[in-house]
Amino acid sequence: MRVPAPAFLLLLALLPLPCPRAAPMEGPLTDRELAVRYLQRYGYLTATNPGGQMELETPLKAMQKQLGLPETGELDAPTLTAMRAPRCGVPDVGGYTTFSGEPKWDHMDLTYRVVNYSPDLDDASIDDAFSRAFGVWSGVSPVTFTNKQDGNVDILIQFVSRDHGDGSPFDGESGVLAHAYSPGRSPISGDAHFDEDELWTQGGGNGISLFIVAAHEFGHSLGLGHSSTQGALMYPTYAYQANLQLNPDDVAGIQYLYGQRAGPQSDSGRLARKRGQSSQQSPLPIH
Repeated sequence: MRVPAPAFLLLLALLPLPCPRAAPMEGPLTDRELAVRYLQRYGYLTATNPGGQMELETPLKAMQKQLGLPETGELDAPTLTAMRAPRCGVPDVGGYTTFSGEPKWDHMDLTYRVVNYSPDLDDASIDDAFSRAFGVWSGVSPVTFTNKQDGNVDILIQFVSRDHGDGSPFDGESGVLAHAYSPGRSPISGDAHFDEDELWTQGGGNGISLFIVAAHEFGHSLGLGHSSTQGALMYPTYAYQANLQLNPDDVAGIQYLYGQRAGPQSDSGRLARKRGQSSQQSPLPIH
């Protein structure tokens, strides 16, 4: 099953997850134009009123509630700042959420493959970031992850850019950072795409932490939607944390789907079937 839209990560200040600009810009946008694009893209606004006028107060309040902002229904400064923050590309859906139908894997020993690598980091650093990101979830659940170099795997990971063939194009630097798909039977189920136009780093600084964004996106790959709890890893927008810790909301969500890990709960767990092809998807991309 495919996520209603891939999970794109805005940059918070998480990144998100959502992941800073909310949508591609052809030129300067008015605040209202920015708001309409954002609200439509992330599922808050789906219709127009007669004459093309859009009533924004109700969808703005829904967006503000989801992101933990004051529910004014107005385009105030905190709301516009959130709309311009980098984030995940998956539409927002409160506390922890799961995708429609609560899709989850029917086995606990998941496999993955990195299809291609970003030139921003050496291959070993990228492999380490993904391994640690999976470990965030295996540390508090019975799910394990194994990097498998051939044969079928559950999760394919790719660095791509702009239109990359899945119907959810990236928007260049900033804005949407990455997206991922929920578990299911579709060829793309569980896959995670990272925007190659971002500057991926091992930590903070001027770039985007690959580890933090990956940990968010892999939450989507496991079946989690976005959380309305600020500070949760699954909050839509991106914010760098030097020492990432799962919020209780994140833990409640993953354990709702898969149960608790046997033995001591840990933030780093042992990283213990999909398409066999390992060729790069063309061209090159969280919600």
